[in-house]
Amino acid sequence: MDLELLSDQKSLEREVKSEMLSRPGVELAGFLDFFDNDRIVLIGSKESHFMNLLDAQVRKDRIEAIFKKCPPGVIFSINVDVEDFIIEFGTVYDVAVMKSKIRTTPLSGQLYAYLHSRLAPRTSVHGVLLDIHGMGTMITGKSGIGKSETALELIKRGHILISDDRVDIFEAAPGVLVGSAPKILEKFIEVRGIGIVDVVSMFGAGAYRENKKIRLVVELEQWEEGKHYDRLGIETDSIKIFNTEIAKITIPVLPGRNVATLVESAAMNQKLKYLGYDAALELTKAVALKASGMRKDEDDDY
Repeated sequence: MDLELLSDQKSLEREVKSEMLSRPGVELAGFLDFFDNDRIVLIGSKESHFMNLLDAQVRKDRIEAIFKKCPPGVIFSINVDVEDFIIEFGTVYDVAVMKSKIRTTPLSGQLYAYLHSRLAPRTSVHGVLLDIHGMGTMITGKSGIGKSETALELIKRGHILISDDRVDIFEAAPGVLVGSAPKILEKFIEVRGIGIVDVVSMFGAGAYRENKKIRLVVELEQWEEGKHYDRLGIETDSIKIFNTEIAKITIPVLPGRNVATLVESAAMNQKLKYLGYDAALELTKAVALKASGMRKDEDDDY
């Protein structure tokens, strides 16, 4: 965003609590009853032109009134001249005064996107997140079930690691969950019997990326005799994180089963569903059509 701090460093200590921005139109007109001091104030060309219409003392008083509300910061776009008294107000009231080299509209969009990503609701899940053919796939299950071993095999096949052991998730937008690794765990994967593996050093820079939208959860569990497992894929399960439903598939683990291939196939199958093709429904339709034809042939015999 090319922000330059004009006030002192102490002014940066205020906490930003809101992703929304305040464009102080009515506030510069003297109406501050509904001013939200949790928001960063953004002043662009329109506000600047309005301020220039005011008497010098009135302009100074109204800008000071905004600083007295102690917002987290006041940011000016590229086309706005920042007068010395504004910087002084920033120092007096400990409000960060910043100047950008970007025009108001793109600056507003970038600020909102950044604040939303940093202030969005967050949670952590025990699991492994991978990018499998473009599908953000999170593998979950009890400790020792084989999540990391499966992930290592998938990385070896050319898929991409986002996070191992702990996945930090935030809601980037309604219906959009993005997962990433804690800073200390980036690029690393732990495999029992081997230890810590740096996937970038072992498989190259393309084996790791910082974050990925989560579109599928694959839960690994020990096979239970007598438990019903979906064999056709018609039954749709999901898991709710925040207010977003994510498709979920449960894969029973047995000795001899190639779990990496199963997870890879599950991700590809889910991708086909997003593209509008459902193999289970196609098979069901084909069987129903065949059965309908057989009944018609039987009726013709009579």
